[in-house]
Amino acid sequence: MENVGSLFHGFAVALTWYHVALMLVGVLLGILVGVLPGLGAPNGVTILMPLTFTMDPVSAIILLTSMYWGALFGGSTTSILFNIPGEPSSVATTFDGHPMAKQGLAVEALSFAFLSAGFGALVGVAVITVLSGWVTEFALKFSSPEYFAVYFLAFASFVGLAGGNPVKTVVSILLGFAFATVGMDTVSGSLRLTFGFDELLRGISFLIVVIGLFGIGELLLTMEEGLKFEGVKAKVNLSGVLRTLTRLPRYWIALIRGSLVGVWMGITPGGPTAASFMSYGLAKRFSRRRGNFGKGEPEGVIAPETADHGAGTAAMLPMLALGIPGSATAAVMLGGLMIWGLNPGPMLFLERPDFVWGLIASMYLGNVVAVVLVLATVPLFAAILRIPFAIIGPLIVVVCFIGAWTVGASKPDLWLALIFGLVGYVFKKLDYPVAPLVLALVIGDKAEDAFRQSMLMSQGSLTIFFSNPLVGTITVLAILLLAWPLFSMLFGRVRAGRAEKMRLAE
Repeated sequence: MENVGSLFHGFAVALTWYHVALMLVGVLLGILVGVLPGLGAPNGVTILMPLTFTMDPVSAIILLTSMYWGALFGGSTTSILFNIPGEPSSVATTFDGHPMAKQGLAVEALSFAFLSAGFGALVGVAVITVLSGWVTEFALKFSSPEYFAVYFLAFASFVGLAGGNPVKTVVSILLGFAFATVGMDTVSGSLRLTFGFDELLRGISFLIVVIGLFGIGELLLTMEEGLKFEGVKAKVNLSGVLRTLTRLPRYWIALIRGSLVGVWMGITPGGPTAASFMSYGLAKRFSRRRGNFGKGEPEGVIAPETADHGAGTAAMLPMLALGIPGSATAAVMLGGLMIWGLNPGPMLFLERPDFVWGLIASMYLGNVVAVVLVLATVPLFAAILRIPFAIIGPLIVVVCFIGAWTVGASKPDLWLALIFGLVGYVFKKLDYPVAPLVLALVIGDKAEDAFRQSMLMSQGSLTIFFSNPLVGTITVLAILLLAWPLFSMLFGRVRAGRAEKMRLAE
């Protein structure tokens, strides 16, 4: 009840004309940032950060978080329409969102994405409201072993729940790990896999890889298939959005499961990207329409979007309570708090309740504003499919290379984007999953750091990952998921043997 009273105080802080105007501006800027491949929420928030130095901290954080919500929503747009994720966490949305758009269901795909994302975000804010009183005590239990166990669980869930060839999945993950190790070792400071190229000292940017794998790689496949988009004659009307809204409750299991996965991965260091992949894998494993995933299944859009936004919202809680950012954007905002003279941690809730609860209240309002704005522009986004490929194709190439240039203003980045475009094309032709590679590239360096720190703590003993009930439970669950394909194969052989015996007995 104390938190509810504090929340009402937060609404009193956030519900001013000035703060509502900041929400509108922030969401619109965020949608633009999310739509542009290669820019992304962290870069967008970083670019906007200097404008907030002279602002009141409450106003500044409302502007930045509203931009964050808009970027998360906008990142789904290019994922669905062009198979180019505007945000790293939007990668899983491409698996079924883009096939739906090619089938002429662009409005439905975008509406499912935005509505389920709004649901996940609101669940995340509700959890922050309820848990903010005692989450600090729980989060203080996390150290390097717990961090690594969570990352291990993310990788294991992809192997165990993806449903594809587990060997190809493991190969893809290992390649992602290899790309993640390029550059300077964060622990020892030594150089790895740079092969004498100074341009690789800072590593391979995730955004460059995504632009190449999904942007240029998709263009190469489209050119091979005949220089056209399928579904160009998709109907664009508001009634399609309303029909989608009425259909959404049918997928209540995916909504609830995605929200739970997202909130968990947001509070722990998993992050939105790992949450979206994990939620997609769970949905595919337990869905009755499993065979339709990857071909335009609405649940394949709802599951990752719900988890993505649930994690993106919940990631603000450990950032405020402990100063531990759960995502790249939260890390940028953490720097903003310090610049504004605020010290994130348990005392922040006591020293600046107007800031904390004004932010939480603005998260409710900002996500509602974001859903309304993106839904209002759904017909505009869907209408992009009407543009002939001969016009839109070169524009996509230009946008991809502009996005690659904005990452580091480096010419080698353009070549890397092209190289990874070829890699994406080859992966799709050989039926290797791209998503595990992307996941390993995103959190591979963090997982490595957590593992090495754990080994230093335990003097090389793996028993540290079973040293307490929390880390032990997470590790055991990850091992079970990793071994699930083997169990499935053994069970399948046992069932086949029994069926053969019954057939012979007859």
